[in-house]
Amino acid sequence: MQPLQSDRRAIRGALRFENGLSGLVLLLIALLPAMEIIARLFFKTGIHSSADLTHHLVLWLTCLGGAITSREGKHITLSAGLEMIGSSVRLWIVTATTFISTTISTAMTWSALSLVLIGFDPSKRIGFIPVQIAAAVIPLGFLLITVRFLARSPIRGWKRALAALGCLLGTIIAFSSVMNVLYTVFPQVPLFLDGLQMLFQQIAERISLAGLVIVILSIFFGTPIFIVLGGVAYLLFVRSFGALEVIPSEAYSMLTGYSIPAIPLFTFAGFILSESKAGERLVRLFRAWLGWLPGGLIIMAVLVCTFFTTFTGATGVTILALGALLAYVLVESGRYSTDFANGLITGSGSIGLLFPPSLPIILYGVIAQINIKHMFVGGILPGLLMVLTICGIGVFTAVRHKVKPVRFQIREAALSIKDSFWEILLPVIILLGYFGGLFTLVETGAVAVIYALIIEMLIHRDLSLRDLPGVMLKCIPIVGGVLIILAAAKGLSYYLVDAEVPMRLSSWVQANISSRYLFLILLNLALLVTGCLMDIFSAILVVVPLIIPMGEIFGVHPVHLGVIFLANLGVGYLTPPVGLNLFLAAYRFEQPLVRIYRNVIPFFLALLAVVLLITYVPWFSVGLLRWEFLIRLFNL
Repeated sequence: MQPLQSDRRAIRGALRFENGLSGLVLLLIALLPAMEIIARLFFKTGIHSSADLTHHLVLWLTCLGGAITSREGKHITLSAGLEMIGSSVRLWIVTATTFISTTISTAMTWSALSLVLIGFDPSKRIGFIPVQIAAAVIPLGFLLITVRFLARSPIRGWKRALAALGCLLGTIIAFSSVMNVLYTVFPQVPLFLDGLQMLFQQIAERISLAGLVIVILSIFFGTPIFIVLGGVAYLLFVRSFGALEVIPSEAYSMLTGYSIPAIPLFTFAGFILSESKAGERLVRLFRAWLGWLPGGLIIMAVLVCTFFTTFTGATGVTILALGALLAYVLVESGRYSTDFANGLITGSGSIGLLFPPSLPIILYGVIAQINIKHMFVGGILPGLLMVLTICGIGVFTAVRHKVKPVRFQIREAALSIKDSFWEILLPVIILLGYFGGLFTLVETGAVAVIYALIIEMLIHRDLSLRDLPGVMLKCIPIVGGVLIILAAAKGLSYYLVDAEVPMRLSSWVQANISSRYLFLILLNLALLVTGCLMDIFSAILVVVPLIIPMGEIFGVHPVHLGVIFLANLGVGYLTPPVGLNLFLAAYRFEQPLVRIYRNVIPFFLALLAVVLLITYVPWFSVGLLRWEFLIRLFNL
């Protein structure tokens, strides 16, 4: 008994260390750019290697966060309907998905280790830290993920042993990387291993096609999306005899990119707000000032959803964090049914994606190499159109059912402004700081985090220093889950570009589609399906390189194409039967999926109509870019 208790204490200690290290990394990602701002403004200097350190801290956050996400079982999946399958069949499905997950994560571990040993100059440093040491977290992260896929699985006995065979298959698939590791570590390697490598390479090449089909289909049965994307990339490289180290190398390049730290920073700021009482204060504000209008409470709910989605960049976070509060306000007012409230909140969960500082817009600008400020400005009118459309449905519903508005009270309105003043000021600071040229995008994200911490911990005191680790522990699995998807998707994106898929697809489109409008219709359909099956971040990495050359063929403005893409992906989250927000809403509101489908249909159709309007009227996306005073004001 005593050794068992000692083991448990050791495990708990290791988990606390992992949580603490991840939280420290997240805080440092915010503190380093903030210190850079202070050094620049007050001392007319900078901090040596602060940008490189920040970027490599994001790499650490991704790997540690991905491991924590695996530990918590919070990787993004499309496992619709598994709860309705019999327990015995479900166990076999879990066995298969665990086998696939351990296979791919084991292969990634070997390739990442090989990259660290042979792909980095040992003399190159970031400040005083060798790059090779900083990059060593990649294989460590994938190793932890592999172990946790097996540890968290509900299967037992020989089924678990069968799933564990994925480690062996992953080693066989990645045997060329294994050999690179052996050649680097040991001065002499037995000759028979060369023959074994050729044999394993032939086996891997022969099973790769069947493996591709199995991995792709497994996404519908609970295999994490990052495993599917990474697995497809891996098997494609195996079939083409490419260097497997390219996949972790592309992940490294992606995660240490210039604007990527903005993703965890704005997400962290959004979580600080959502874990405090900021949501309640904003509900009070919008209710006091808009509740007297027909459908005023609905307008309030839409605006609160938009605010939080804009900052977190993840529509599901808005539904999970604020869904219950907003539904309670709408239903308990006695004015709206539970079904209507749940449908409204689910439909409003993604309409903040087009407003700055939306993370999908930032990532799209990075991948498409478009000025991010242009993308921010281009998304304003389409975003407003979506907000007004959902609000319009609310006003129509309220008038039709003769819903009595809330009586306006000047004292309550004034108190609500006083109570939420600091939260209202946050978007103003972000817009003026970034568009005014005071801060870079990453520095703006750091300012948002520091500001959110100050107002929620020191001014409102909703959060204490003791609460901060809990907030970070809720944030890190989301950040880790998103970033590791980006890491996996970048390898697949590299393969598609290297195989000239965008050029071939563009040539086919040019030869077979002559109408610009037909192209846009097909693009809308394809993106809606993509939004159902992929999260928006991986879709940006995989799909954007494919559509940009086609947009150029038909003369679609780059900003217009980006807005079309993001608007379609946002609506794709609501597209039955497998839109991601539908599952999250069913979980949050504890309702069957079919009922969620029925509740969200009016809002889905309305937003789909807006997407079509945005698609065929480019002015909504590019009109503001032509206003000279905006160009001067925002330094575009």
